[in-house]
Amino acid sequence: MAGSDSSLPLSGIRVADFSWFAAGPIAAQTLASFGAEVIRVESEAHLDGLRTTQPVPPGKEGPNVSGYYNNYNAGKYSFTLNLGHPGAREVALRLISRSDVMIENYTPRVVEKWGLTYDDVVKVKPDIIYAQLPMQGSTGPHRDFLGFGGIIAPFAGYSYLTGWPDRPPVGLGVNYPDYVINPGHAAIAILAALRYRKRTGKGQRIELAQTESTAATLGPQLMEYTVNRRVPERNGNRCAYAAPHGAFPAGGSGIGAQGPASPASDPSVSDRWIAIAVFTDEQWQGLLDAMGRPAWAEDERFATLLGRKANEDELERHIEAWTRTLPAEEAMRLLQAKGVPAGVVQTSQDVLDHDEHLRARGYYVYLDHPEAGRTAYDGVPMRLSETPGSLRAPAPLLGQHNDYVLREVLGYGDDEIADLLVQQIVF
Repeated sequence: MAGSDSSLPLSGIRVADFSWFAAGPIAAQTLASFGAEVIRVESEAHLDGLRTTQPVPPGKEGPNVSGYYNNYNAGKYSFTLNLGHPGAREVALRLISRSDVMIENYTPRVVEKWGLTYDDVVKVKPDIIYAQLPMQGSTGPHRDFLGFGGIIAPFAGYSYLTGWPDRPPVGLGVNYPDYVINPGHAAIAILAALRYRKRTGKGQRIELAQTESTAATLGPQLMEYTVNRRVPERNGNRCAYAAPHGAFPAGGSGIGAQGPASPASDPSVSDRWIAIAVFTDEQWQGLLDAMGRPAWAEDERFATLLGRKANEDELERHIEAWTRTLPAEEAMRLLQAKGVPAGVVQTSQDVLDHDEHLRARGYYVYLDHPEAGRTAYDGVPMRLSETPGSLRAPAPLLGQHNDYVLREVLGYGDDEIADLLVQQIVF
């Protein structure tokens, strides 16, 4: 692995990353992208579930080829430590004592069992920044609840809002809190704590309860209830202060703006969509210009936002009849040229292979992994003009850097290393 770039803002910072799955590892990878040395502590006896998760390259198998895992762990070192062994605690504390930041996202009882709570760790590293991301926090009646973003989203109020008003909630479809909200908040909190330590010389404990972190992003919905005593309900793709506002089928698609109109499995259905959002009278006029000023638009019912909202079903049928006549990309260009917010609803293939803007900016990074081969990684999502981050290396193989960590970081000699291997504390 390439060494840390001393010009990067987090060069010289070492992170002991005891987290797993997504929320903790993504936060740690953000730090690695800007120069921190992140040592991912793993176990062969209890693999991170992402190492065994699809997708994997065709014909590949084993703990090192998961695209899921690799995408969230680029630029890290992998150190395998059997934390189920009583002797592993001394090794873990030794690593933490030589680190600036520790990250973990287990339920509180796990680190208590390991003897790696903040009170334990601060004895060997008084200025440690100890970031813990339990699902429900370290206190309260639900402290030992565990779960992923798919559970956190309904707990925090997201899932109730997603779907159609006449159907049950559909959820977000992915573990969204794990990928965006919680790692983002965690990275910001760690940077704030590092700044505090630089000013005062003192470390601190960061507690980021993932459910609370997720709920914090639903401010408008909470205000709707707090101020107006109205509980926001599911509204499909619609918006209370815009019309039209939805995803419309383009060029032969058989699915309507407010839900399925034909079986999704029908191979004759072209599943291409365009999202359109009209918030102002100017945008409404732009939409009419793009559509060629159709006769139906002269109806006074559609002249105002309130009128369009009152007749939204009919409005959407008219919009859909027009979008079906054009490829999604062509409709998007026509609308954007008239100042109407519009965009193709892109598939993952579109985003990776066809999006000319992302390609021109070089967002996706292709790295050569020793087992997975050449694969795409999400690029660094923020760009600093003077100290741009980068993915310095692909995700590590399981235990790839054991020798480096044991000798260079922890300072163990040959006999001590042999003893750790014989006892299966490190393997």
